[in-house]
Amino acid sequence: MDKRLKKNLSAGGREDRASLDSSREAPEKTFVSTDEHFAEQMWKDEWTQQALPTAPQIPGFHVTWLSTTNSYDSIDKRIRLGYTHVTANEVSGFENYRVKAGEHVGFVACNEMLLFKIPNGLYQKIMKHFHHDAPLDEANKIRLDATKQVARDSSGRRLGAVEGEGMDNIDAPVACPTFEG
Repeated sequence: MDKRLKKNLSAGGREDRASLDSSREAPEKTFVSTDEHFAEQMWKDEWTQQALPTAPQIPGFHVTWLSTTNSYDSIDKRIRLGYTHVTANEVSGFENYRVKAGEHVGFVACNEMLLFKIPNGLYQKIMKHFHHDAPLDEANKIRLDATKQVARDSSGRRLGAVEGEGMDNIDAPVACPTFEG
């Protein structure tokens, strides 16, 4: 008989479930303990460098990590805004992150990221502009566009009318929040 016509009971290597039941272990035996999980996660974070260290608190300043490789949001742009480098002498516990050679000697760095600070007052002004005033200006433009005379088609129906809710209170006053980060 031709092998191609012979019925294969294993269907390409599949086994009967009943034959596998005896070799299966209880799932509890494969669980990882909480301690093992956290130790494994710390090891992964340490060697894969998935996360930056938490930026230290410096009283009176907002502290953040900035990228040396971002061409749009460059270090030079941030320096013009008022950001300054954080030196390893300013913060405790970051001695191992001190840059030892190159143009950023003495500053705190991790991979391509540098630690910067900006006075809280200046930080609040910048955040207010970009995240409060600018969005309100855009909302005002939308409101003005929505109230302009709308073009009509040949039967007199309005074209481009705003549908749905959301336009009634788009220009309602909103208090500026205090930004944290």
